[in-house]
Order: sequence, then structure tokens, then C-alpha cells
Amino acid sequence: MPLARRGTTLTSQLGLSDRIFASGSDKRFAARIDDGLELVEQGLSEQVRYADEIADVTARYLLNAGGKRVRPMLTLLTAQLGDGATREVIIAAQAVEITHLASLYHDDVMDEAQTRRGVPSAQHVWGNSVAVLTGDLLFARASQLVASLGEGAIRLQADTFERLCLGQLHETIGPNEGDDPVEHYIQVLADKTGSLIAAAAQMGVMFSGAPEEYIAPVMEFGEKVGVGFQLIDDVIDLSGKADETGKTPGTDLRAGVATLPLLKLRALAPTDARASALLERLDTEVLGAPDTKDVSEAVAALREHPVTQETLDEAHRWAREAVEAIAPLPQGPVKRALTRFADTIVERSS
Repeated sequence: MPLARRGTTLTSQLGLSDRIFASGSDKRFAARIDDGLELVEQGLSEQVRYADEIADVTARYLLNAGGKRVRPMLTLLTAQLGDGATREVIIAAQAVEITHLASLYHDDVMDEAQTRRGVPSAQHVWGNSVAVLTGDLLFARASQLVASLGEGAIRLQADTFERLCLGQLHETIGPNEGDDPVEHYIQVLADKTGSLIAAAAQMGVMFSGAPEEYIAPVMEFGEKVGVGFQLIDDVIDLSGKADETGKTPGTDLRAGVATLPLLKLRALAPTDARASALLERLDTEVLGAPDTKDVSEAVAALREHPVTQETLDEAHRWAREAVEAIAPLPQGPVKRALTRFADTIVERSS
């Protein structure tokens, strides 16, 4: 489906107002990003096409379910620091999004998620084995795309894939004895989410011919935005608005994923009776339980506890640090758009 019909223009995605894009040159900047996103979207439909009928259906499943295309958008934004949406930039943006799609298939199996993007998760439809193999196929397809971009891209993709796997492994195993659970969790987020967003930002610079000194700032921006992005997801997991979020409330909690609100609650429990009582309730009524009224009420209690607001505050701090990281970039529409990008990431807290 062409991007324009999906309603995912740069201005609608980032909420960029006429105040930001007031001049003719800035409006042309926004149009260039939107044109690039349309090319990416059209290419994605082709890149996840398989001759095998089963593979074709399963690989397209989450792509067709939608998505905001956050990572390709970031690639296209940072590419404006150079020659813009070159052929290589478009390929890189597609590879980044396909890598992200692949990780969703695997994440949903690990988390035993029932829904994704408002539809039943892939393993809920076809089973764990098919979902994992579909993710593997998509990782392979992303690697084929990256291979056409040269050794630097291959190394970046390999390093990012390694961090994605390490993040999932460390999340699954949990912190070692003596580790700080919150620090361990933040590193998991940096690996699982921040690494790919950082790679998306880096690729935009690499393949647009932008100055190399911009790579480090955009990578730091991407990683910090990624952590803030996931912290907001921790809050969204507690949301009672499943029709808006596309997730069943408490999906992560019921799967035993230790999100930041839960980690903060555990830290309080030894000295706070209210926190201790709520933690016991979550452990007995939510962990491993189906979605019921009691589960919804327990999830709502955590949502209303101060630890959830603290998580929101932490997400905003990471977004602020992301903006500070791009101080070396030149003033102009790219820096303004990246700043708004960071703001938008932490505003999606429904």
C-alpha cells in the first residue's frame, strides 16, 4: 500500500507543525522525507515476497498489520545531513525495518504475546516453530539487502544482530547475583531496542555521504531514544486502551517480563507495605494468568502507582539526553526534526 494512503507522512508521524516547517525550504525537506518513506514502503512489499506460499503468507503477516516505520524514518532523517534518500539509503532503511519485523516474531514467542499491532500474534496463529522460522527468514532477507551495501554495512548489521540476541538472552536469564536489576534492565533495553535504532540513524549518515563526524552523535541519539522508546512501552503495557495500543493490558507482566515499573515496585516492597501488597497481588493474580477482570484490576493498580509515573519521568530523561547528543549537528531542519522525533517517542503514552 502506498505510504500516502497509510497516512504516515512525516508531519503526521512527528506532529511537525507549521511553526517548525514554516519556510518553503523546510516544507520541501518534509516532502523529501515523505517521498523517501513511500519508496521504502513500496520496497518492503517486494522485499518480503517469497515464492514459497507458506513463507509468503507468514512473512507478510506483521508487515500488513501496519506499524509506524519509526526506524526507516530515522534513516531518512539523518540522510538529509548528506545527499538525502540515495538508492543505498532506501535499501538500508528497508533492511532496518525488515530486521525489526523479524525481531517482533521472535519477541512475541519469547514473551508469549497474544496480540501484535492489533492482530493475533504470529505464533498464536501458526505456532511457535513457524513464527521463529519466519523471523529467521526475515533476518536472512535483511542480510541479503545489507550485503549489497558493502563490508561496512555487513559489519554493522552483524554487530547489531549480536546485540539484539544478547539483549534477549540477558532478559531471559535475568541479572546475576549482585547485579543491580535496574541497571541490568536498562542494558537489555539498550541492546534489544537501542542498538537497532542507533544502526538506523548511522546508516542514514553512512549511505548519504554525510560527514563521518556526524555518525557518533546520531548513534548516541538513536540508542538513547531507543531506551526511552522501550520505557514508554513499559507504560503502554499497563494501559487500559487495548484498542489504541494494539496490546492486551499486562501482556509483559503476565509473561513474567520484569518491566521498569515492576522493578521499581520490587525495590520498594521491603520497606513499603503498599508496594509489598501490590507486588504479592501481581505475583499471585497476574503472572501466567489469562486476561480476566482480576488481572485487569491488578494491572490498573500498578498503572496508578507512583512507580509508573517514575518510569515516564525516566523515559523523558533519556529523550532529553538524546537531544543533547546531537548538539554537534548543524542547526537546521534535520536537528529540529530529530528533536521532535525524540519528543514524539515519549509522548506516545496512551
